[in-house]
Amino acid sequence: MDPFFLLVIGIIVLVFLFMAIINRYRRCPSDKVLVIYGNRAGSRSAKCVHGGGAFVWPIIEDYAYLSLTPIGIDANLTNALSRQNIRVDVPCRFTVGISTEPESMLAAAERLLGLTPQQIQELARDILFGQLRLVIATMSIEELNSDRDKFLEAITANVEVELKKIGLRLINVNVTDIKDESGYIEALGQEAAAKAINEAKVRVAEQERNGEIGKAEAVRETRIRTAEANAEAVKGENEAKIAIANSDAVRREREAEAQRKAVAAEKVASAQALEEAYAAEQKAENARADKERASQQANVIVAQEIEKRRLVIAAEAEAEQKRVNAKGEADAIYAKMEAEAKGLFQVLTKQAEGYDKMIQAAGGDATKAYTLLLLEKLPDLVKTQVEAIKGINIDKVTVWDNGGGSGDGKTSTASFLAGLMKSVPPLAELFDQAGMALPEYLAKKKEETPQQSGETE
Repeated sequence: MDPFFLLVIGIIVLVFLFMAIINRYRRCPSDKVLVIYGNRAGSRSAKCVHGGGAFVWPIIEDYAYLSLTPIGIDANLTNALSRQNIRVDVPCRFTVGISTEPESMLAAAERLLGLTPQQIQELARDILFGQLRLVIATMSIEELNSDRDKFLEAITANVEVELKKIGLRLINVNVTDIKDESGYIEALGQEAAAKAINEAKVRVAEQERNGEIGKAEAVRETRIRTAEANAEAVKGENEAKIAIANSDAVRREREAEAQRKAVAAEKVASAQALEEAYAAEQKAENARADKERASQQANVIVAQEIEKRRLVIAAEAEAEQKRVNAKGEADAIYAKMEAEAKGLFQVLTKQAEGYDKMIQAAGGDATKAYTLLLLEKLPDLVKTQVEAIKGINIDKVTVWDNGGGSGDGKTSTASFLAGLMKSVPPLAELFDQAGMALPEYLAKKKEETPQQSGETE
């Protein structure tokens, strides 16, 4: 067989087993008890679970549920014999349910599992009838009729023990009217009613007596209070008359005092009126003087104040005019200087361009360029030399020459004239002072020969 096919079959079997195991887990609702029975080890015949869940093994175990819903049972007991051997009818209604205590749940699983609610109700009713007869047999008619709490406690104590044996517990018991066939309970009721009526009559008589007593005491109290009130009234009248007399005396005294104060007040008021009139006249005169003074001050001071404001306004206008003129002059000077600067800038720019072209014409030699420029200015320099002594006016020259000569054989007059000519700086010296050199064709001197020297001498 193909191994893959076997593998698929094995997986399918495992899935079915897993699903079967999951399906065997049972959860118990809160209103039921889960009972698991079957192969149980130990002394317990079943396992009871409430409020949880458990796993139920397949084949060897099974499960069932017990309902926790309360069951109402009507136990209308008749002809029950009391401790006084009087037969009574005791209609009761019991409410029972399966207990959730571990032992009670196990007892319910052993004795009630598989029974219908009606069967459980009949079983519980038999137990309740029996225990109810036992409780009534231990109590008298008076206790059954008057002490219901004791009766209910006895029922609860006896019934719960028996119900616990089959896994039930008593939830509530309600006992209605108890009756007997001899009319004893009714007689007790009539006795109690008569007793209550008699007690009520006694209380009524006591209340009527108390009422008469109270009425008499009220009349006495009224008369006493009336006499006291009359005495208090007379006393009050007397005190009122005294108070009236005192009040009249005080009134007359105060009227006299008021009359005196009124006369004095009139005189004081008259004097104050005269004083206030004099003061008012004085204030009027002062006011008039103040008015005259203010009028004179207004005529003088107001005119001066107006003149002062006029002068201030004129001075401010003049100052503003000067500021405007000064600003205009400053703007004109600035514009003029700016124009001169622009012109000078243009002149210098053109000169620089001319010098640059001159240097380019001299083959890039700056020395030759400014030499050419100097040659251009040579006539002006010569003219300047000539002009240096041109303006000398020699009106009269007196020479005292003794005919003597200097060491070089020249006379004093000749030396004077030679020195005068030498006072004009030669061109070579001017060029040396300017840091330049004359061209060779201008700076070359003729060599002096001995013959020329002799002739000069």
